[in-house]
Amino acid sequence: MMKTLQDKMVLSNGQHIPYIGLGVFQMSEQNYITQAVMQAIQTGYRLFDTAAVYNNEKKVGSAIKECHVARQELFISSKIWNGHQGYDETLFAFERTLRNLQLDYLDLYLIHWPISGKYLDTWRAFERLLKEGAVKSIGVANFKQHHLEDLFRVANEKPVLNQVETHPLLPQNELREFLKKNEIAHAAWSPLAKGTLMQHPVITSIAKKHGAFVDQVILQWHLNRNTIIIPKSITSSRIRENSNLAYFKLDEDDMRKLNKLESGKYVGPDPDDLAYFLSSVEREREFIEKEDIEA
Repeated sequence: MMKTLQDKMVLSNGQHIPYIGLGVFQMSEQNYITQAVMQAIQTGYRLFDTAAVYNNEKKVGSAIKECHVARQELFISSKIWNGHQGYDETLFAFERTLRNLQLDYLDLYLIHWPISGKYLDTWRAFERLLKEGAVKSIGVANFKQHHLEDLFRVANEKPVLNQVETHPLLPQNELREFLKKNEIAHAAWSPLAKGTLMQHPVITSIAKKHGAFVDQVILQWHLNRNTIIIPKSITSSRIRENSNLAYFKLDEDDMRKLNKLESGKYVGPDPDDLAYFLSSVEREREFIEKEDIEA
């Protein structure tokens, strides 16, 4: 069945999440954020995915408040960044995120990256937030199978969702099987591989065949695999394009060709890259210090 903005996946805890949402990663220009979120809401988007480190939660919250759409119709997700993981640190970070978004609760809260020695305590805090009703669902991002297996040893609640870099070059097939076995939803970040596939001859030929845009072909590939997608865009036309996918259908031959593009190539950091994540703690401090100064 073709998926639209109105279609939702039922998570393992019974909560419903839209298949198509808007990501706001790297939307640092404040005016663009408000405009993009408002345009997306008018188009029919109801899933919005942000994070503390994006440094734009306040603007996302303001746009949501101004949209005059009932809170229960929206699905708002955010993530805790690396420098604020740990039990007590997580509880403080969550309060800041909730305050920035001007919300009473989050629909989904994610551990942004699996920081060794931290994410187990962070998960305990997540479970407390879930029990208290401050969040409706808890999950993770960028967790590989070994991270999830480690988490399962101590968790009372399994993550309902894992948001990982996924695109035709990195389809995450083995991880997808593990997620399916454990009833964990798969969400894709960088579903368009940061634009690296826009000139790919295989994809452009499929797009031409269907009279579609290249990015629509890639997003349709994700939806055919039952993956939640949160493409980022600040332009009205692209926001509409990314949601209007039901007018064409990829056939078996299209999917076979797309599935053969796997290269194992990351366009973002590998979750096992310890050096990257150690340096990211300093970047988090810079973001928070800037936010506190501007408050």
